Amino acid sequence: MAPSSPAAADGAGRFPPIAIVGRGCVLPGALNAEALGDAVLAGRDLLTEVPPDRWGIDRRDVSCAPPGGAAGLPPYDGDRCWTDRGGYVAGFEQAWDPDGFAVPAARLVGLDPVFLWPLHAARQALTGVARSADTRGAVWLGNLGFPTVGLARAAASSWLRRQAGLPPGAADSVIGPVDPRNRFMCGGPARLLAEAFDLRAGALALDAACASSLYAVKLACDALHDRRCDLALAGAVQAADDLFIHVGFCALSAMSRTGRSRPFHAAADGLVPAEGAGILALKRLDDALRQGDTIHGVIRGVGLSNDGRGRSLLAPAVEGQVRAMRQAWEVAGLDPASVTLAECHATGTTLGDATELESMAAVFDRCADLPIGSLKSNLGHLVTAAGVAGVIKVLEAMRRGVRPPTLHVDRPSPALARGPFRLLREAEPWDGFRRATVSAFGFGGNNAHVILDQAAEPGAFRPAPPLPSDDIAIVAIGAAVGKATDAATWADALARNRSLLTDGEGRVAWTRQSLRGLRYPPRDLERALGQQLLVLQVGREAAGRLQSPLPRDRTGVMIGFEADPDVARYGLRWRLATWARRWGTTADWRDAARDAVIAQLDSAGVLGTMPNIPANRLNGQLDLSGPSFVLSAGEATGLLAVHQACRALRAGELDACVVGAVDLSCNPVHHDAASAVLSEEWTPPGDGAVILVLRRLSDAAALGDPVLAVIPAEPPPTAELHLG
Repeated sequence: MAPSSPAAADGAGRFPPIAIVGRGCVLPGALNAEALGDAVLAGRDLLTEVPPDRWGIDRRDVSCAPPGGAAGLPPYDGDRCWTDRGGYVAGFEQAWDPDGFAVPAARLVGLDPVFLWPLHAARQALTGVARSADTRGAVWLGNLGFPTVGLARAAASSWLRRQAGLPPGAADSVIGPVDPRNRFMCGGPARLLAEAFDLRAGALALDAACASSLYAVKLACDALHDRRCDLALAGAVQAADDLFIHVGFCALSAMSRTGRSRPFHAAADGLVPAEGAGILALKRLDDALRQGDTIHGVIRGVGLSNDGRGRSLLAPAVEGQVRAMRQAWEVAGLDPASVTLAECHATGTTLGDATELESMAAVFDRCADLPIGSLKSNLGHLVTAAGVAGVIKVLEAMRRGVRPPTLHVDRPSPALARGPFRLLREAEPWDGFRRATVSAFGFGGNNAHVILDQAAEPGAFRPAPPLPSDDIAIVAIGAAVGKATDAATWADALARNRSLLTDGEGRVAWTRQSLRGLRYPPRDLERALGQQLLVLQVGREAAGRLQSPLPRDRTGVMIGFEADPDVARYGLRWRLATWARRWGTTADWRDAARDAVIAQLDSAGVLGTMPNIPANRLNGQLDLSGPSFVLSAGEATGLLAVHQACRALRAGELDACVVGAVDLSCNPVHHDAASAVLSEEWTPPGDGAVILVLRRLSDAAALGDPVLAVIPAEPPPTAELHLG
C-alpha cells in the first residue's frame, strides 16, 4: 500500500531533496510544459512525416522498403531508411524571441537549433524564479554529439571546396553560406546558455546517450549539495542531423518498420526518433522554500550506472539497470513500494521493453498494481532529452492530479504479466500522495533513475555534509600525442624538449590495438572514428600499468571530447546522390564520389560514430560499471573531466575513475571553423588523447599503487569558451 504522506515513506536518506523551481521545453507538438501536459492527457500522437527540405535530399534517393515489405520501393541498403516519420519540432520560429538575453540578439543569428532550443526552454524554466545579483548559477546540458545540420553543411562545404573536378561554385550552389560557429555544437550550447542568463558558476555539456539528461540532473544536484552553485539549469537537447539519425537507426535495425512508436505493444517493431529540448531549474529545497519559489516537484534521489561488459554495447542488461534503480532508492532512504507512478524508458523495441520490465520487477517486487507509462508513445524517442521530457510529463501529471495514458497498447506485451504492473491505457485520477520515478537507459550501457515527489515537508531534511577533502592520486597514465604513440615517448619528448609535430602539424597518423585481450571484433573497430580508437588504445595502456585491479562497480569512466566532423561524411555521401544530378555529373562520377567520401553505413559504422562510445568502449573493454559519460567544454574539457572524477571520488561514489580527453582536430573542417571564429592569436590544434587512472591517495597507498602525482583538494578550475 502506498503511504499517505511523504513523512510516512521517508527514511535516513543521504540525498537532501532538490526542488524543481522551473521547467521548460521545446518538443514536438509542445513548445512549453503546459502544452506537453495537455497533449499527453488528451492522448495525442505527435509524430509526423519529416518536414519538407529538412533532410536536404530528394526523397527518392533515400527512401526504401522495410525488410520484407512495400513492393515498388528500392530494397534497404546502408544509404537508405524505410520511414521518414518522427517527432519534429514545429512552430518554433514563430514562438522564438531572440531579445532579452544577456547576449545581443545579433549573436544568435545563424546558430543551429541545438543552441536556440535550450535558450527558449531555459527562459521558460527561469520565469518567476527568485534570483539576486549574488546567486551563483550553473548549467549542465545533455547534448547528442552527432553533427547538427549546421556542422554537416559546414563540413560538406569545406570538403567540396577542396575537391577537384567539380563545376565552379558547386558547393555554394547546393549548400550556401555556412556559420562556422556551428562547428562548436557540443560544448558551445551549454556555454551560451550560461552566458545568456548570466550564470557564472560553470557550464558543462555531456553525452551519456539516452540517459544524458538524467546524468545532467545528477551532476547539477551534486553541485547544489556541494554548494558550488545556488541555482542550476539541467536538461538536454537533441538537434542532430535528422537524416543521419534515421538512416543510422535503420542500420542498427532499431527503427520501427511501420513508423509507429508503440511502447509495450505486443507487436512493437522498433523506435521512432524525435528532436527537442527540456530544461529544469533546480535549487536546494530549503532555499526554494525560503525564497518563495513555486515548487513543481522535488528530486528525492538519483541513481547512475553502466552495464560494464555486457552482451554488446547496444544490448541492455538487467543487472546494470537494477543497480541504478536501487542506488536511487538507497540514497533517498525510501521504500520502492511507496511509488505511485513509473514513467518508463520503453522505446518500443521488443528486447528493450522486456528488459526494462524485468529490471523493474526485481526492484518493485513488493508493489501491487503499479501504474506505468511511456511518453514515447506520444512523440517518439528524444534520445538525450528523453529523461527530462519524462520528468516534465510527470510534473504536469502531479500538478493536475491525473495519471496520463500511454497510446497504441490495444495488444499489451506479454512481458507485462511477469511483474506487478498496470499499463495506463486511459487517464485516471492521481489522488493522495504522489511519488514517481523516471528511468532512462542508453546505448553503451548507460543507466539512470530518478525519484520525484510532488512536495516535501520543510525542515525535515539534513543538508549535505561538506565534501571530504581527500587528496587524489594519479596511479597510471596512457597517452598518444602527435608523433608520440605512448606515455613514455610523450614524457621523453617533453623532458628533452623534442617536437612532436609532423610537417608542422601535431597530427596523430594512426592508432594501434593489440589483439591480445581485445574485447571487440577488429572488423568492427575498422569502422570506428579515430577518437574512439585512440581512447581505447591509451585507456588500455593506462590500465595495463596498474598494480591492483579496478573495482568493477565502483569505477567510472569520464572522457572529454568534441564532435568529430568526419561523422558528417555520411550525410555528404547521401546528399551527393541529389546534388550530382543538379550538377549534371554522370552516375559513374556520383557513385565513385560517394565511395570516396565514405563507405555505406552499417551497424558497426553507427556504433563507431556514437559520441558517447569513446567512454563506453572502455567500460566494455575493462568491464567497469560505474557511471560513465563523455563531456564537452571546449579547451577546458580535460580539466573539467578530472574535476568531475575527483568530486565523485571525494564523495565516496567511486573508488577509482578512468578519466581523460581526446581531440583529433587536425582536419580541414575544424581548421576552417576555428580560424574564422577564434581570435587572430588562434593556435592550430594538435591531435592527442591522454587517460589518467585516479584513486583516493589513501586507497592508493593501502593498495600499493605507484603514485605518479597528487591532485590536492582545492576549488574546481574555472574556464570559459567564447564563440564569436
